Amino acid sequence: MNRRLFLQTTLTTSASLPLLPSTLAQSAADPEPNALPRWRGFNLLEKYIAEKQEPFREEDFRWIAEWGFNFVRLPMSYQCWAQPKPDGPQNWMVLDEKVLRELDAAVEYGRRYKVHTNLNLHRIPGYCVNPPAEPLNLWTDKRALEAAVFHWKHLAGRYKGRPNSEVSFDLINEPSQVDEETYVRVVRALVEGIRSVDPNRLIIADGLEYGTKPVYGLADLRLGQSTRGYNPLPISHYQASWVPIKEWPKPTWPMNWMGVTWDRAFLKSQFIRPWQQIQAKGVGVHVGEWGTFNKTPHSVTLAWMEDNLKLWQEAGWGWSLWNFRGSFGILNSDRTDVAYKDYKGQKLDAAMLALLRSY
Repeated sequence: MNRRLFLQTTLTTSASLPLLPSTLAQSAADPEPNALPRWRGFNLLEKYIAEKQEPFREEDFRWIAEWGFNFVRLPMSYQCWAQPKPDGPQNWMVLDEKVLRELDAAVEYGRRYKVHTNLNLHRIPGYCVNPPAEPLNLWTDKRALEAAVFHWKHLAGRYKGRPNSEVSFDLINEPSQVDEETYVRVVRALVEGIRSVDPNRLIIADGLEYGTKPVYGLADLRLGQSTRGYNPLPISHYQASWVPIKEWPKPTWPMNWMGVTWDRAFLKSQFIRPWQQIQAKGVGVHVGEWGTFNKTPHSVTLAWMEDNLKLWQEAGWGWSLWNFRGSFGILNSDRTDVAYKDYKGQKLDAAMLALLRSY
């Protein structure tokens, strides 16, 4: 989640708990890209970084379902099951079946607990928003694009026959420093590859500029699009070491920052309405990531979260919190100002969970 230049681009581009009522239940009907369900859930990070990867945990899917949510996004590095080499992508296409079976298990957990599983290549051959840089450049190198197409075609074949109510694909996490024409060219190649194997797979594309800007050049491709909920940065990423802000303003909500009053109305005008305009052209919208780092005061976090949740509920959008377990999540977030509740050996932020369940 390295969002260098994120602020500039967003400003310029305008204890067991009871189940929730059935309003959160997974729809049995296959979702359509022009009207994505209001899926609500979490990002699970077991394969986010290849060097730290683990199998996905069945208990996560079970707890997510028991708490009334119906969606997980799996941001993954392709390096979990393939290794890049500086001399070219030919070795990127040698796949580790053992690791891929762990992905199969996650998809099966989703089916078992009626939690939709969204597969995202957070690191795709040739691009990742996080360091280190890839050996080749997805936007400029044909070999990287060929490798990226290969991986998505493999996943398409692997999950062909699974209904879209169970599985969807999110192509490239947070494209940055790429123009729309180039991004559209790459996405079209990936979509063509997937649909050559599985013509009906539900596919989602992240917006440009770290997922913040709708992509009108993709509006004719029958894709959903994914936005982000990290505005403003001094709330979502307060004191995060990877964000290049030297002097952090004290987070409040609402807050004044850079001569702007950040409140619910400002979020709506700058970060909801632009996406509603592409939604009106038949593009479904989902918030693929959002949340606050654990240094943001908890009271500020909850107030800011509630305004975002209200806006997305009004717009009919679903969302997935970054993350489930960890510094942005509801479990083991290591906040110093939260009275955690023990939940099966985990430190549960019960107040945040209650807020999420109410929307």
